[in-house]
Amino acid sequence: MAKTATVTRPTLFLIGGPNGSGKTTFAKEYLPNEANCLRFLNSDEIARGISPFDSSAGQLQAGRILLKNLKSHLLKRQSFALESTLSGKTYLKYLNEAKRLGYQIEFHFLWLPSAEESYQRVQQRVIEGGHDVPKKDIYRRYPRIMQLVFDHYLKLADHWYFWNAEKYPLEIINSHVNVSIDQLKRDHDSGKF
Repeated sequence: MAKTATVTRPTLFLIGGPNGSGKTTFAKEYLPNEANCLRFLNSDEIARGISPFDSSAGQLQAGRILLKNLKSHLLKRQSFALESTLSGKTYLKYLNEAKRLGYQIEFHFLWLPSAEESYQRVQQRVIEGGHDVPKKDIYRRYPRIMQLVFDHYLKLADHWYFWNAEKYPLEIINSHVNVSIDQLKRDHDSGKF
């Protein structure tokens, strides 16, 4: 009797959160060690490669490179990870395309309680030699990130994990296993976390 091959679906690991939430740190620990994923798309890391002493100078080119690589991974049906603040809708069409191509989406969101907390974390990163983000951008993005996460990004995920990134090590707030997205949003909006 012939053996049937099991086909595993490729996975798109989406790592999101406000500026300064620790997305890259989380990705560098989780992806190679827990997820066995070595393809990691991060525009900040790409920009540092383009302009090591002023990563903001390479952001536009980095964004183009990231999208080119994202499209390439999708066409090749390769598992990969993508990091973003998710402050816009840019990635929604690519996530929908990934779903159409049979990908499973595993979403990790690193939550911070406020734009001010996000800003303070970015300022600490700058002190430690990391890249800055203007305060006005952080404050503009934060509410939009939360709205887009609840209204769009969580709904595209097959598996999602909502992490408290206020302290290290991260603590899980909740996941798809325990609660619906609607209940998670109600808990967030009522201040339970």
